[in-house]
Amino acid sequence: MIMFEFKKRKSEMRQLKVAIIGQGRSGFSIHGAFFMGNTDKFKVVAIVEHIEKRKNLAIERYGNDVKILDDYKDLYGMDLDFVVNASYSHMHYPITKDLLENGLNVLSEKPFCKTEEEADDLIKTAKKNNRILAVFQNSRFASYYVKIKEIIDSGVLGDLVQVSISFSNYARRWDWQTLQSYTGGNLYNTGPHPLDQALQIYGEGMPNVKAFMKRVNTFGDAEDYVKILLYGENKPVIDLEISSCQGYNPFTYNIQASKGALNGSMTKIDWKYFKPEESQDQNLVYSVDQPGTDKPAYCSEKLEWIEKSWEAEAETYGTFQVMTKGFYDMLYDHIVNGKELTVTAEQVKKQIAVIEESHRQNPMDVKF
Repeated sequence: MIMFEFKKRKSEMRQLKVAIIGQGRSGFSIHGAFFMGNTDKFKVVAIVEHIEKRKNLAIERYGNDVKILDDYKDLYGMDLDFVVNASYSHMHYPITKDLLENGLNVLSEKPFCKTEEEADDLIKTAKKNNRILAVFQNSRFASYYVKIKEIIDSGVLGDLVQVSISFSNYARRWDWQTLQSYTGGNLYNTGPHPLDQALQIYGEGMPNVKAFMKRVNTFGDAEDYVKILLYGENKPVIDLEISSCQGYNPFTYNIQASKGALNGSMTKIDWKYFKPEESQDQNLVYSVDQPGTDKPAYCSEKLEWIEKSWEAEAETYGTFQVMTKGFYDMLYDHIVNGKELTVTAEQVKKQIAVIEESHRQNPMDVKF
């Protein structure tokens, strides 16, 4: 077994040895591409892939020094700092469990698991075997979300009333991620990104869930329209939409609050707020007259809005690149310097519970 003593190491620049399971879009185009641009901290030493043309792509990228394996079990006993599990979604749970039980630290792609029970099992397995278990929730580090969270936490908007989040577009899809048997569909595939953000805004506790899902334009048997309401006592209503039927997407985030509002996309955010202490005092009356007359009027006042905007810097906007760097900086500091993970498996377990409940409310026939 590989002894992992990250707490004893002092802060240092160290190249971590990494294996990647899967050379699909995630394993090749996201994780692999990031590692190739950050070879001072990460070195890919093994690739697990059974498709011949993707094996060849891995050799072209990493050279003949990388080990190309057909079976992830061939990783057992290798000198690795962690394994990226970028296999098919329905294989995340069983493969991650096997890796943990055989002494390897694991970074699982999303979705973490299919059920809350599976998520809980992986967390217990990691603790039992003294292994690191991380989940690739890189949207936590998206520049637009970091800014929105900063604005919310500043308190200038006041109490949040409703947070609307839309990760929607118009698209038809026909790959394995449209299949229930592969843990596909918009909620398991795209959903972990906005759900992770939404649950951070929601805060402590498990929200009540009301979900609506449909199959519309997909060529598979999983949903491609999702609407979820998260709500609870003294919590904002979070209205989350993940739709492939939205041809006009007006925002990524829209926030209604007691002292202001926010509206924004992944590249631009506008928000405004007023300061009650600098506004006219108002008292409840049963009728309102026009100033200086006895004629009835509608309640009206001029609030002094403070309006602000934020735009992502063009040179750093590449959303996935920024998100991925933020996540891997966190993971590197955890492994090398012993810093705490800010994205934890326990947090993601709550997300899986929301997804599982949403599917329970919207059962669909399995066709493939």
